[in-house]
Amino acid sequence: MTTIGIVANGPEELIPSLKHYQDNVDVWIGADRGSLTLLSNQIRPDYALGDFDSINQQEQIRIEKESKYFLKFNVEKDQTDLEIAIDKALELKGERIYFFGVTGGRLDHGLVNIQSLYVLLKQECSGIIIDKSNCVELFTPGSYRINSEKEFPNISFVPFSQHVSGLSLKGFYYPLQNYNLTWGSTRCISNKLLLNNGTFSFDKGILLLIKSRDG
Repeated sequence: MTTIGIVANGPEELIPSLKHYQDNVDVWIGADRGSLTLLSNQIRPDYALGDFDSINQQEQIRIEKESKYFLKFNVEKDQTDLEIAIDKALELKGERIYFFGVTGGRLDHGLVNIQSLYVLLKQECSGIIIDKSNCVELFTPGSYRINSEKEFPNISFVPFSQHVSGLSLKGFYYPLQNYNLTWGSTRCISNKLLLNNGTFSFDKGILLLIKSRDG
């Protein structure tokens, strides 16, 4: 499985240590200022791309010099820099994509970035959004195993589609059996695993899994 890490130009203070994920990522892509974030984490971007309107000339020279491939686009374009990075990841046959630096900034960007997980899902590519406090992933109907993670103890399920039918949770502090979850419901917010792992399953709809920590 080819795993690609995309780093965008969201607030750097919300981006976790990228070295923690380095062993799992085959290709690193920096979108705009995200390329500089990669370099500050001592990771050489395999691809640095975007319009680079959020950096100065000296920073651009450094990115161009230290990246394997540098691709600059016009500021006036139909795609965001992140969309361009996603297209490159799919071109490289990425099967799993980690996203960093795509939360905590503008709300319109944040919402669209979460929606991009659905675009990937339709292409049979798994997308995972990660920042220092959250890990977000999208699921289609089925049964899934979930492991306990010390850095993300809180587990929430949020309907991405208007209805999620037949949701069951096993091994959770608040178990659930064949529940129909709809937009606006808080029934599945802030749950926890009882032991090291559990399972969740559902029959219809599209479901957001959000693992998080307080503070």
